[in-house]
Amino acid sequence: MLGLDRDSQSLRSAKAFGEVLACDLETAPWPLGEQRFGAVIVTNYLWRPLLTTLVDALVPGGVLLYETFSAGQETIGKPSNPNFLLRPGELLEVCASLCVVAYENVYLVSPPRFVQRVAAVQPAGCANEATRWSLAPPKL
Repeated sequence: MLGLDRDSQSLRSAKAFGEVLACDLETAPWPLGEQRFGAVIVTNYLWRPLLTTLVDALVPGGVLLYETFSAGQETIGKPSNPNFLLRPGELLEVCASLCVVAYENVYLVSPPRFVQRVAAVQPAGCANEATRWSLAPPKL
């Protein structure tokens, strides 16, 4: 396992679970070159220039698990900057080349937040290719 973060405190905690790498993904080039992974997991983070890189970092059969704040969050708290909030259906657009296994665009009560989340697989034969997802905004 490899964890990336710019926050040294987060990395100290994560080091108990595997290798860590300190880097600021927003100001430096992608530090992992052409390296590929069986899983890429992202939570509470959005840097749009990195989205296709994350998808491309999956080996065939590799899994992308991604959850972060979405539009609507600005009505209840931080983050409120649209640069850090997914647009409706944006994760599905990012995963267009993947086999989407699950997708949600929801309001969660505890703690209160609007999120999009996806589980998707880099095709190596995809049994779920015909799945269609609703892009409707979540209902409160």
